[in-house]
Amino acid sequence: MSKTAKTPKSQLTEEKILDAARKIFVQQGMMGARMQDIADEAGINKALLHYYFKNKEQLFEMIFKQASIRLFPRINQIFNSDDPLFVKIESFCAEYIDVVMENPYLPLFVLNEIHRDTELFIQKIWGESNRPNPLKLLMQIEEEVQKGTIRRVNPMHLLMNMISMTMFPFVARPMLQANLGMDDWTFRMMMEQRKKEIPDFIIRSIKL
Repeated sequence: MSKTAKTPKSQLTEEKILDAARKIFVQQGMMGARMQDIADEAGINKALLHYYFKNKEQLFEMIFKQASIRLFPRINQIFNSDDPLFVKIESFCAEYIDVVMENPYLPLFVLNEIHRDTELFIQKIWGESNRPNPLKLLMQIEEEVQKGTIRRVNPMHLLMNMISMTMFPFVARPMLQANLGMDDWTFRMMMEQRKKEIPDFIIRSIKL
């Protein structure tokens, strides 16, 4: 559908479709979701759904962009703030987990798209304004090392620990739930706890 002349009615219908698609993607994943399921959830016929979005990949990309508009600028705000290092670690973990719990398909989508075409993904999704820029955080970590407030640690490794510890449970969710016997509610409660557990673990590991 043309994005240049949306009426209030068409805007409302599009939002209804996006809400329905989010629910279906969460329930069934990207691969399992069907356009008919999304149309049924939105309470419209499949022809009308295709009028707005030609396929589920286009829908998924739109939903991802909406989530990334919230997540990546906020991550950059955390990276570039004047907050103490430990506060930044806590804020990063909480913000990332909050957004991904609402959009649990995000990490796997990012990994798949980056492996498929890294440059296209970066330009299409991040552009220049949304691209995460951890330079100030990395410099801050090194400054804290030099001041003797934290132990000697490679700033890149610390950043990768923050990212991987928050991302991995969502990427491996089916395996974790099956092997650990967790239902959806238990998994969500575990992720809420990890907003505190991850920064506590990281801070204890580097604090002198």
